[in-house]
Amino acid sequence: MRKSGRKNNQLRDIEFVTNFNPYAEGSCLVKYGNTHVVCTASVEEKVPSWLKGQEKGWVTAEYAMLPRSTQTRVQREVKKPSGRTQEIQRLIGRSLRAVVDLEKMKDICITIDCDVLQADGGTRVASVSGGFIAMYLALNRLVKEKKLPENPIREFVAAVSCDIYNGKAVLDVDYEEDSNSQVDMNFIMTESGKIVEIQGTAEGEPFEEKEFNELMKLGKEGIKQIIAKQKDVLGC
Repeated sequence: MRKSGRKNNQLRDIEFVTNFNPYAEGSCLVKYGNTHVVCTASVEEKVPSWLKGQEKGWVTAEYAMLPRSTQTRVQREVKKPSGRTQEIQRLIGRSLRAVVDLEKMKDICITIDCDVLQADGGTRVASVSGGFIAMYLALNRLVKEKKLPENPIREFVAAVSCDIYNGKAVLDVDYEEDSNSQVDMNFIMTESGKIVEIQGTAEGEPFEEKEFNELMKLGKEGIKQIIAKQKDVLGC
């Protein structure tokens, strides 16, 4: 039994609040239960120097946890992001670029900033799902401003975590479950069911292929539900 009372295949309460930041070209406050992340999309009409002349745009991401996003204060990463932070930033950027036709956004760079207000497990997957909404809104705005002929997003993308907890496959884990799990998995998938990335680790004993398949099934169903919520809030 999960302490939250949720069924093993049940998501936390997930909410997307669009246009949370009045200054950003696109923004979203995403809530996966008690994990809350502010995602903002900032547009620059220029690309990194190494992309100049390649006739396409770019999407990148930054991620940070606010000092009291956890039960004890975490240090601000002032000088250099930690290895964990860099890994998450790259994950978010890869996940969002995977569903965008970069050749249709020539000389435009979008930076997705994901700032964790509260952390209760799943901050990286929440950042991917919320970051997608912020990016979608920013690109839609560029279309309305006639800076792009069409929205270059190919399809929706979302992410969720699944673990083996107390010997059972469970969907969308909170911190207590994640910190006591036997297997930890993160799934990033598209609306059509294609896999963008899977991160999986045995926290102790190796796990069986059967267990992976159970987690994969849970993740796929969870992402389907999350994308339905994304579409609903965006009016798609």
